[in-house]
Amino acid sequence: MRIFASLDELAAAVGETVGPGPWQPIDQKRVDLFADATDDHQWIHVDPERAAAGPFGGTVAHGYLTLSLLPALVGALYRVDGVGMGVNYGLNRVRFPAPVRVGSHVRAMATLADVSPVDGGVQVVNTVVVETDAGGKPACVAETVSRLYRAPALS
Repeated sequence: MRIFASLDELAAAVGETVGPGPWQPIDQKRVDLFADATDDHQWIHVDPERAAAGPFGGTVAHGYLTLSLLPALVGALYRVDGVGMGVNYGLNRVRFPAPVRVGSHVRAMATLADVSPVDGGVQVVNTVVVETDAGGKPACVAETVSRLYRAPALS
């Protein structure tokens, strides 16, 4: 994990790539729980028997499940000291070039594309690439926008 001593040090690192981070398992239980949470029970995600004969040879994670893991995957890549709060501000672009097969693992790397000041902190744009242990095309490529706010000064 890369540790930045300050928001200024993070800003000085624009253009750098951090990672890859540790592998995270994608199992059927996680996929099923996501299906329940989102009411997306498409058979390619939740029916292992039917999916075995389908286009991916087994069940696959929802693209949005992969996307929802970005805070944890990027959180394992770097930390900025002196930050009191971070929020997801949005996404500029997202693509899912390859499926994530159940039973595989994913990890991420992030390129710091931009760090710009906002009231109380900075806005960070990362280009995040999520890969699987199967290799080949990335599972997800996303340009994320986050805001990091300074911790309040202690008196």
